Amino acid sequence: MKRYFHRTPALFSALFPKRIWTMPADRRSVFLTFDDGPVPGVTDYVLNELEKRGQKATFFVVGDNVGKNPALAHQIIAAGHILGNHTFNHLNGWRTDSDLYLQNVDRCQKMLEDLLGFSPTFFRPPYGLLKNSQAKILQKKYQIVMWSLLSGDFDLSLGKDLILEKLKKGTNSGAVVVFHDQEKTKQVIRRVLPEYLDFLSDQGWETEGL
Repeated sequence: MKRYFHRTPALFSALFPKRIWTMPADRRSVFLTFDDGPVPGVTDYVLNELEKRGQKATFFVVGDNVGKNPALAHQIIAAGHILGNHTFNHLNGWRTDSDLYLQNVDRCQKMLEDLLGFSPTFFRPPYGLLKNSQAKILQKKYQIVMWSLLSGDFDLSLGKDLILEKLKKGTNSGAVVVFHDQEKTKQVIRRVLPEYLDFLSDQGWETEGL
């Protein structure tokens, strides 16, 4: 398993200050985000759990998944959540020719505009990996959103209790929290998300889209 940080080091935001790592901490709010959907059996589950508690989130969607599951994408918008662009094919910016990468982002954007009538202003690079040259161009059109707290739901070596412990310890005002509504995390998210959402409610945290 490759190394990653549950809590993003301050050095990262200092190196890339034009990207969003946290939101203003002027009120007791946490910003939930879900990457990689929409995927049946996962995204609809997440939407239901959020609705139960009156909580809001931002979904960074993959264009190919939107094309396969347009009804789920419509449900996200209808429920009052925010959509963000996550490329059409979940590309790694470091490993992809920049012209191809930017075309892939545009393809996702066009899919969302044509299919949903929605034009996201937020973009999150898959894996958080983006060349500076790609970022420079994308920042003309989008706010690039990173994160301050990574759930680790994709790491199948982690147990439920450890994921929840790290999430709860890392929760603070303005935190941008990442989960994944994808097939790989389908079982993990069912074990972790309800308890974390209850924790936020019980501790008086508001949840918002970006």
